[in-house]
Amino acid sequence: MTWVAYVIPALFLALFSYALFKKIKLYDCFTEGVKEAVPLILSIFPYLAAILMLSALFERSGLAASITDLLSPFCNFLGIPPEISSLVLIKPFSGSGSTALLSELFATHGPDSYIGRCAAVAYGSSETVFYISAVYFAGSGKKLARPILIALFANFAGIVLGCFLCRFL
Repeated sequence: MTWVAYVIPALFLALFSYALFKKIKLYDCFTEGVKEAVPLILSIFPYLAAILMLSALFERSGLAASITDLLSPFCNFLGIPPEISSLVLIKPFSGSGSTALLSELFATHGPDSYIGRCAAVAYGSSETVFYISAVYFAGSGKKLARPILIALFANFAGIVLGCFLCRFL
């Protein structure tokens, strides 16, 4: 076992020792923090429920498959294998759906194949943009269009660059 495995327990021990030294009641502080988190959770919940339902509907309605078929030639032109275009499309919406697609791609093509490497890079270099946006911007009242477009562009650019690099590695 390396020393890295001891970092988190050491941090907790240091925190508890500091709290004892300063005579801070940790349990009371913890419960106060939880009380403050409840209104935040209640304000975020409708946004999370909406994005989770919409992403499931997007996948199960067949719209995702139709858009994937439509965008496959464009993705192929940019160097993204057509086999992973569904992963590229689903990842911004659903983390669990993209994990299932990644697992399926690994089972079909193998993790060490070009397609497997590109799928791993696409999965690792992108984020569930709509879920994260719902969490971060739920209570802010800010407009979401610009940050979402920037995040989607960054995801796609990372995937294109990653697939390009996978050709040489």
